[in-house]
Amino acid sequence: MIQSPLALAAVIAAATALAFWLDYRFPALGKVGASMLAIIFGAILSNTGLVPVSSVVYDIVLGPVTSVSIAWLLLSVDLRDLAKAGPRMTGAFAIAVTGTVLGALVAAAIYGSQFGDDTWRIAGALTGTYSGGSVNFVSVGREVGLTGTLFAGLNAADAVMTALWLAATLMLPVWLGRFYAPVSEGSDEGATAEAGAQTGTAGEGEDDAASDRRRHHPYFMREGLSALSLANLFAAGVILVFVAEWLGQEYPGVPSIVWLTTLALALGHSPLCRDARGAMQLGSVGLHFFFVLIGILSRVSEIVAVGAEVFVFTLIVVAVHGVVVFGAGRLLRLDIGTISVASQAAVGGPSSALAVAISREWRHLILPGVVMGLFGYAVGTYLGLGVAFLLR
Repeated sequence: MIQSPLALAAVIAAATALAFWLDYRFPALGKVGASMLAIIFGAILSNTGLVPVSSVVYDIVLGPVTSVSIAWLLLSVDLRDLAKAGPRMTGAFAIAVTGTVLGALVAAAIYGSQFGDDTWRIAGALTGTYSGGSVNFVSVGREVGLTGTLFAGLNAADAVMTALWLAATLMLPVWLGRFYAPVSEGSDEGATAEAGAQTGTAGEGEDDAASDRRRHHPYFMREGLSALSLANLFAAGVILVFVAEWLGQEYPGVPSIVWLTTLALALGHSPLCRDARGAMQLGSVGLHFFFVLIGILSRVSEIVAVGAEVFVFTLIVVAVHGVVVFGAGRLLRLDIGTISVASQAAVGGPSSALAVAISREWRHLILPGVVMGLFGYAVGTYLGLGVAFLLR
């Protein structure tokens, strides 16, 4: 068994790097996602007895590393980019997150007695993750006190449901497209010629799709950074976490994660933080350290025990989301491409929105979809905590 703190840190870092590499190298595994791969690797390490059940390294990752990573990811969100998404995509995303909130409330009403005091926690975490992606899942889950086992089981159900819904949003345009307004280049006001030029022309085959994915995926975009930029990011992240924790203690009525989210978004739009290049990449790496650790703190038997019930709860949330977004989109005469990409921006975040836009060759929806996914980072935590405390 590995006991040395430095060795444990090295193992967690290696598992994180392997998860990213597999996601990058094999597009099929990209549908599973680096976050789920990281959890799987952590669970393997734990359930084979290679790592201990507790360590000071775990405390550091669960605490400051994860908090700073959330701050970095929020610093990378530029709300001014909403103009690039256009009103149709923005409206579709608003419908999508409304569907998520309604789905969580319906699931809680149906399944409330099954999970007892954990119902509000599960509903809040799922609202967060289906309003923008994993960063909100982590933020809300930590704040409401999800246990490691429930966290892992919920994340596993989330990964399966996200994959199923990704497949659905790829196929529904084929099956239902005739009932919706046609998808055409320039149908979204936020589409730009530059976005289309950068992604090439449609129909260039699987290699071109993989190249597009690597070019636009938030995990794999290349950023030019200086030592000064990195120093500024590290300082900003640590200071934000410190101030948010202090405010959370001074004003206990407001959770510290709300302070952190608000302060990070404010700083990211201030003259003090004009250039946040690299924040997305640093935050993503740190967040996946957390996912590896969630796997380490989980036991397969315990995850299986909670998995079936959690999966049904998750299924209800996504099913209601789907009915709302595709139903309201039809009534509002939105094209099915915009609806599908907006739905994935909410359910899976920017990477899933990117996958749908590229796979269906809706090149003009790539940029709007990614922008809305990043916007989901900004609103998902508020929505998740709102639903959680409403049901508490």
